[in-house]
Amino acid sequence: MGRAFEFRKARKMKRWSAMSKAFTRIGKDIVMAVKEGGPDPDSNSRLRAVIQNAKAVNMPKDNIERAIKRASDKNQGDYKEVIFEGYAPHGIAVLVETATDNNTRTVANVRSYFNKCDGSLGTSGSVVFMFDHTCNFKIKGEELDLEELELELIDFGVEEIFEDTDEDADGNEINSVMIYAPFESFGKIQSYLEENNIEILSSGFERIPQVTKPLNTEQVADVEKLLEKLEDDDDVQNVYHTMEESTE
Repeated sequence: MGRAFEFRKARKMKRWSAMSKAFTRIGKDIVMAVKEGGPDPDSNSRLRAVIQNAKAVNMPKDNIERAIKRASDKNQGDYKEVIFEGYAPHGIAVLVETATDNNTRTVANVRSYFNKCDGSLGTSGSVVFMFDHTCNFKIKGEELDLEELELELIDFGVEEIFEDTDEDADGNEINSVMIYAPFESFGKIQSYLEENNIEILSSGFERIPQVTKPLNTEQVADVEKLLEKLEDDDDVQNVYHTMEESTE
């Protein structure tokens, strides 16, 4: 298995702690998708992807429809995607993706988290090169030949395909397949899966660290203080880092 598999395995242990946080994030994604391509998911591929992700976290259909309606309102403010880069204690690179309607507030908050946790907020480009920007798809795995699928998708730049398992809302195990490819391959892969009637359970973008740094338990705790503050902020969508977390 490759880096994407190991990254996926580690991230599964760090799910959104509260369902409300997941819904807040999806709500912002819906606004950005509607502002970019309109409220009709049939003609807006980004919105189709967000709706799939909303269903994957069990967001009620009524909530999704209300979010699309609000996003279509001309009075609805837009969110700007802003990336912050810096270092946590012990030389761990941290990349923070935000979606904000008030950049001044977000900058102040993110800077304060780094300062309070003995980290340092860096300049644009200071750590982003340490991460590979990837897209991913989770698809239904039944009756799929992974080798054949990989051969079909190799021209789209797919780097890894592997079987995965998750749990549904009732705790039942669900078999699925994960696909990882470069960021720019998202549209082509989405089109291929849809044209071939392969059900997409969820999709998105991730930044996988090229190299990780192992820390002991005490050092991990120092870094976790910063990561938790960042992840609890409503403007923060994703937090990535180069720490190799302790298995103790």
